[in-house]
Amino acid sequence: MPPITTDLTTLLLVALLSYLAGSIPFGVVITRLLGLGNLRDIGSGNIGATNVLRTGNKGAALATLLLDAGKGGIAVLLARALTGAEDAAQLAALASFIGHLFPVWLGFRGGKGVATFLGTALALAWPVGLACCLTWLATAKISKISSLSALVATLSAALWMWLFGHPAMIALGLLLAALVWWRHAANLQRLLAGTEPRIGQK
Repeated sequence: MPPITTDLTTLLLVALLSYLAGSIPFGVVITRLLGLGNLRDIGSGNIGATNVLRTGNKGAALATLLLDAGKGGIAVLLARALTGAEDAAQLAALASFIGHLFPVWLGFRGGKGVATFLGTALALAWPVGLACCLTWLATAKISKISSLSALVATLSAALWMWLFGHPAMIALGLLLAALVWWRHAANLQRLLAGTEPRIGQK
């Protein structure tokens, strides 16, 4: 069984620092630094990589994707390294993800969490994270729809956790997936109506 920590102070510190890291709105920062405008006024107004891509700058979109994933992944890896405990690592994943969804720096109006979800999954158990990334890529290749790819990939996480022998992570995987689906409520409506934009479409 993975080591468990019962130090409440340590867990609270992990949660706070991970939340603050997750709150960093890299999409907003990058688009402003590159003079691409206010990301809130572009496309869907979301702060993630898909909306950054609507500026026409693929490099900015890729940087946003990697940094949004990285902040979740680094939070998990640091929590695990500093505490040696898997409950702290999972808490870091949840807190950084919540930080992206509800960032203190943007009045708690954040993104949809897909890249951060994938980053935390890779850090928690890289085979699971890799399987989720491949699921996203396969769905995107077929559908050319980012939101559908995100929904399928996040929903598949619990299955991959079970198949790769990480049952202790399934509850977290289901919770994060549920939050992603909740944040994609408008996308779901457009998917059902057949009006959801394709990847790269402004």
